[in-house]
Amino acid sequence: QEQVAESGGGSVQAGGSLTLSCPITIYFDNNCMGWFRQAPGQEREGLAAIDDAGRATYADSVKGRFTISRDNTKNTLYLQMNNLKPEDTAMYYCAADPRFGDGSFFISPVGKEKIDFWGQGTQVTVSS
Repeated sequence: QEQVAESGGGSVQAGGSLTLSCPITIYFDNNCMGWFRQAPGQEREGLAAIDDAGRATYADSVKGRFTISRDNTKNTLYLQMNNLKPEDTAMYYCAADPRFGDGSFFISPVGKEKIDFWGQGTQVTVSS
């Protein structure tokens, strides 16, 4: 199976910005893709999803601060993160699955258990 390494993570101060990238070839067309994060000792949390029509869905915790986008010419998924907070510190993962058409379900606690493809993760650390 395709191995994908997210990039763009790092350490920033609160209020800073980062842009994560995820080059996905498998499932890029006709699918739903999204971003999740997992902090130590916590469940993996769905953050944002985008379907093949470009419709985006966001979790309340990141709405207004994070923007998901996809570049179909580069087969790449992005997550622009602004106004980062210490509570955003986590490992961030991209995911994709052609069976999903609903972004809200894709990032839901039930939906995430059914996702077929996950990236390897990139660490984001936000200091106060």
